[in-house]
Amino acid sequence: MRRWLLRRDVLWTAGLLTLLVAYLAFGDAADPCLDQPVSLAAAAGYGDGALAPHERVTVAGTVTATFLGDNALNGFFLQAADARGEPAALFVYAPGLDDAERRRVRRGARLQVRGTTDRFHGRPQVGHVEAVHQCGGGGRPEPVVLEGTPDRGKGSRMEGLLVRHSGELVVTGNQRLGRFGTLALAPERLVRRRSGEQPENVLLLDDGSYATHPDPVPYLDPDSGTRRAGDRVRGVTGILTHAFDRWRIHPVTPPSFRAANPRPRRPGPVGGDLRAAAFNVQNYFVTTGERGAADRRARARQRQRLRAALARLDADLLALAEVENDARALADLVGGPAPAADGRAYRVVRGGDPGGDAIRAGLAYRPQRLELVAGPFRDGAPVHDRPPQAAVFRPPGGRAFLAAAVHFKSKTRCPEHGDVDTGEGCWNQRRTEQARALVDFVREQARRHDIDDILLLGDFNSYPGEAPMRALAEAGFTDLVGGHAGAGDGYTYVYREAAGRLDYALANDSMRSRVRGAAAWHINADEPAALAYDGRMAAGGGARGQPFRSSDHDPVLVGFDSGDD
Repeated sequence: MRRWLLRRDVLWTAGLLTLLVAYLAFGDAADPCLDQPVSLAAAAGYGDGALAPHERVTVAGTVTATFLGDNALNGFFLQAADARGEPAALFVYAPGLDDAERRRVRRGARLQVRGTTDRFHGRPQVGHVEAVHQCGGGGRPEPVVLEGTPDRGKGSRMEGLLVRHSGELVVTGNQRLGRFGTLALAPERLVRRRSGEQPENVLLLDDGSYATHPDPVPYLDPDSGTRRAGDRVRGVTGILTHAFDRWRIHPVTPPSFRAANPRPRRPGPVGGDLRAAAFNVQNYFVTTGERGAADRRARARQRQRLRAALARLDADLLALAEVENDARALADLVGGPAPAADGRAYRVVRGGDPGGDAIRAGLAYRPQRLELVAGPFRDGAPVHDRPPQAAVFRPPGGRAFLAAAVHFKSKTRCPEHGDVDTGEGCWNQRRTEQARALVDFVREQARRHDIDDILLLGDFNSYPGEAPMRALAEAGFTDLVGGHAGAGDGYTYVYREAAGRLDYALANDSMRSRVRGAAAWHINADEPAALAYDGRMAAGGGARGQPFRSSDHDPVLVGFDSGDD
């Protein structure tokens, strides 16, 4: 036995095992682990002894998450308790690690890192890493329970910590999912009634990378190929950080999603024996390479999706906005194989000066269901960028009504002076003047043709609580979708993570008595922009040949009775 123990190969094996155990317990024998490294809080610039950027430091902590590689954050997070026993954390930007150092960077390992303090778009970090040493096993810190979103000032000490959100969150925005791999989360769906209402308590679920156009796109539902606003998620556990002016979590375990807002295959019931729809079709151009489709194949995809939406709307009257100001465009969209469930084709209402803007609003109707009695008329008031189009229709044996297709000026391309944003978006004075001009116009046309019933349809580019819609309400026009939709269901557009209504069906008192229902059909606003006909996932996401993300606005649908002649 003694001879066996003295054999050289046995001694070598025993020695190597002893070194391995010592390494795992105490770290690299050659690693100079300091007894008193700089605290993570100080290196991050917080508390007593806070360091400024560009200070050479050695920090120590336990690895809580790794995001190594060019397709990730190119680093890892360290966490430790500060002098008061409170957790503190810091990101280590380490794109140049050698193979041995990369092997040391694993969750639960206790490391010392020598580098330089720095900041990246507001996030504190240690960069210019000179060395990474293992200093024994650190164990894995338990996630800090997070409720809501930290205040930027008071929550700074939470930056970089491993956290777990305590409840279920709702996806309130997905606009940047395809571009940056992020979803906006909040305790409840955010709703906007005025432009000046900015979302609060929003947390971004990031994908552990600041690179653009992630492939594959994260967080998509494996069954539907989308991730809709209104879906819910729980079990969000990851690293909390503040970068690019937003609080965000980089998950360390896959979040658990619930498709709480599934795609509505058809509009909800609206009643009545006639149907009218308002739909902003997001730059439908027959001229490619302009504001609409970039080429003929993209235009074919756009047309296919929009026609699928029009077919399921099954409306007898269409008010379409954001169509190219070219007589061919509206006919191209509603012509060809009839986008109507019963096969009855549409006829475009032609005539009237559409103005000089690149886009127009226009009407189309089913001759079998409605007779064009008079018109069209265009509102020539100089305040309009896109003159509203109106006409008088009569259902067979029913009561005539006047309908107008509307598209007010948008909130974009703001001026430096004059009609600036004072809480309701820029150009709000112009939109308010357009609303008043519209009232005068439709009232005059109704008087001239002895019509009592007036229906206004289109994109008013105003939220319900803003001056243009107040002006229309004061003139006696009722928001039909707002009156019939459930609380929070009447939105048609999602902007900066908040849902709101820009698209309307409005009726005067006489017309309202004929209305039996109205609703927004949420096929577009809740879908990621990457699924659009011209998006990077145009061929996927279950939207091909379907109405989903056919535009950036949801259509609205009204059901009403023919009425007695």
